[in-house]
Amino acid sequence: MLAWLQRALVLLCLAAAGLAAWGLGALGVAWPWRVLAALVLALPHAPVLALECALLWRWGHDDSAPAPTLRQLARAWAGECGAGLQVFGWRQPWREHAQADVPGRPGQVGVLLVHGFVCNRGLWAPWLKRLRADGVPCTAISLAPVFGSIDGYAGQIDEAVAALARSTGRAPLVVAHSMGGLAVRAWLAAPGGAANAARVAHVVTVATPHHGTWLARFALSANARQMRIGSGWLQGLAAREPAGLYAHFTCFYGHADNVVFPPGQATLPGAHNLHLAGTAHVQMLFHPEVMATVLHLRRALQLQPPPGQAAT
Repeated sequence: MLAWLQRALVLLCLAAAGLAAWGLGALGVAWPWRVLAALVLALPHAPVLALECALLWRWGHDDSAPAPTLRQLARAWAGECGAGLQVFGWRQPWREHAQADVPGRPGQVGVLLVHGFVCNRGLWAPWLKRLRADGVPCTAISLAPVFGSIDGYAGQIDEAVAALARSTGRAPLVVAHSMGGLAVRAWLAAPGGAANAARVAHVVTVATPHHGTWLARFALSANARQMRIGSGWLQGLAAREPAGLYAHFTCFYGHADNVVFPPGQATLPGAHNLHLAGTAHVQMLFHPEVMATVLHLRRALQLQPPPGQAAT
C-alpha cells in the first residue's frame, strides 16, 4: 500500500510542477521563476527538510554531542534532499522488490534489515546489493500496517528472524533504521518473548528515537505518537526490557539528524553509541561508517562458534 501511495504522490508532484511551468509561461512569467516554481512543486520535501533543520537548530541540542555548525547543517540538508529523492521518489515507490533477499546458507551469520516510519524494504536496496556482493544472507521486510502500533510489528520480525535462523543455523545480526529500532526492541520485550534476546547475535540501530524525539509532538498516527519524548509507551517498553540488554546494541546517532533530536535521544545506556557528524536522518543509513561497522560486526560474529559448540 505504501508503495502505491508514494507513487501517487510522485506523479502528483510532477504533474503539479508541469502545470505550474505551463501556466506561468502562459501568463508571461520569466523562465527563471517558472523553473523555480516547478522545482518547489516537484521537490516539496526540500522546504520541509529546511523547516526540520531550523527546528533542530533551535531546539535540538543536548550534552551528548556538540551542536552542528551552520555549514554542517546546510550540508546535511543538501545530503538529505538527495537521499530523500532517491528513497521516497524512486526506491520505495517503484523499486520495493527490485533487490531480492539473499538466501541463507548453513553456518553463515545472516543480516535482518528493518526499516523505519513511512518506509518499506525499498529503503534497503543499496544494502541488499552490497550484502549480496559479499555473499551475506540477508532479509529486508516491509512493516505493516504503515500507521499502526509499533507493537504490531513484532510478528513480522519474529518470522523473519526465525526464517534466517532456520536457513543458517545461526542467530542473525539485526540492522534497524529509525522507528525500526523501536520495533526490534518491542519484539525483544514482547510478552512471552523472554528468549528472544538469545535469538539475535547483535542489534545495530541507526537514528532510532530510543527515548523519543522532539518532532513527534506534531505526530498524528499511532506509531508516531508512541515516539513522543516521555510517552507512556516508551516508558513501558523500557520497564519490560531485561537488565544488560543494551550491551548487545550499537547505536548510531547524530547532531544533524533532522528527525530524531536532541541527538542523545538516539542512544542507549550501556550500548556502543557512535556519533556521526554533519549527517541527516535518512542520509545516516548510507554513511560509509555505518556499513563498515555492520560488516565488521558480522565478520566478528561469523568467527564466533555457535552457542553450544566449543571453539576450536
